[in-house]
Amino acid sequence: MPGANDMSQPLKILIAGAGIGGLSAAACLLQAGFDVEVFERATVLGEIGAGVQQSANATHVMRDIGILEALEAVAYRPAVTEFRTFDSGTVLQALSLAQRHESRFGAPYLQLHRADFHKILVARVEALKPGAIRLGCAVEAFVEEPGHVEVELEGGLHISGALLIGADGIKSNVRKQIAGPSAPVYTGDAAWRLTVPVARLRENFLDGKSSIWVGPDKHAVVYFLRGGSLLNFVAAVEYDEWIEESWTHKQPWLELKRDLSGWHDDIQTIVDNAERDQCYRWALNVHPFLDTWSTRRATLLGDAAHPTLPYLAQGAAMAVEDAAVLTRALVSLDDVGEALRVYQAHRQPRTARVVRESQENRKLFHMPDMHALREAFAKRDMDGERAGWLYAYNPLTADLQTPALH
Repeated sequence: MPGANDMSQPLKILIAGAGIGGLSAAACLLQAGFDVEVFERATVLGEIGAGVQQSANATHVMRDIGILEALEAVAYRPAVTEFRTFDSGTVLQALSLAQRHESRFGAPYLQLHRADFHKILVARVEALKPGAIRLGCAVEAFVEEPGHVEVELEGGLHISGALLIGADGIKSNVRKQIAGPSAPVYTGDAAWRLTVPVARLRENFLDGKSSIWVGPDKHAVVYFLRGGSLLNFVAAVEYDEWIEESWTHKQPWLELKRDLSGWHDDIQTIVDNAERDQCYRWALNVHPFLDTWSTRRATLLGDAAHPTLPYLAQGAAMAVEDAAVLTRALVSLDDVGEALRVYQAHRQPRTARVVRESQENRKLFHMPDMHALREAFAKRDMDGERAGWLYAYNPLTADLQTPALH
């Protein structure tokens, strides 16, 4: 087996999962000269869900793999994200985005529809290697042998490669084999998700600004997609009952309306203009953070490695960062095992911080006492904090021999 940086005979890398993380890894690796096959359980390519945010720490990678211009054409670039009180709409703090974000960090902040993002990634992977993505092929298990790994696909087919990447999400079969089974812990929050065409709303609704509405036991996130033509809405509401961790679980609109009773008129406007049969709600769970992501010939990426609550808007960005760093490690090191060690050592501290701070944001956003909530925000500099460690990180240039704390 040639070394990882010997491109005369490119290493064959197998990827479980054709979501944003798996496809980002495929594009990075193919562009770097590796041979890649992606195995996806679904029989039709697509992405469930609506909004996804990509800050500069991820869009550096999108530029590098040649799709940033295509993404910008279908994205929305907000001027700011405002933190607002649930009832009066008072602005507590704001994050500077749009041109200021790009000038500070060297790449744009984009708000995207997941389906658009996914479609563009698919097109890039297929352009780099036609037929690289195989549908209806779930990776069920793997066996490591000297110099290679063999995966077993659903139906019994076996495929060999130099490395297996588990990018198969929170229910990852690869994760189960590397780290063993683990039980998620319900946070107490369920997330509502819906979209509303902006044409249904009054002119200049929210002035096109993104916003995070905070209040007792719940919060809501509002931002725009597709050049500002579609509004994306997510509300996290505390529920005693546990429901399935699934983005396709629908609940009655009347329950959503009840959950947000007493909230600001702008929130009521969004809810009232939602499609009554297109309101989704699913459980938000905390998954154990893994000490070990890798074996000799297999590793994890994205949600399979570090599932993250959506309270920092960095879940997809972390998967993109993982893809770029893993590619760099494989290019620069002859030994696959050593490349995986460097990848994990570099990525674990940063992703652990994202997981931790996402959990802390839940506590901040849901404080039961509004006076305490206002005081807590007054003590913070949300823009400066994120600028200092989150957005300033560039996975294409970061020192891989140093843990990625910032």
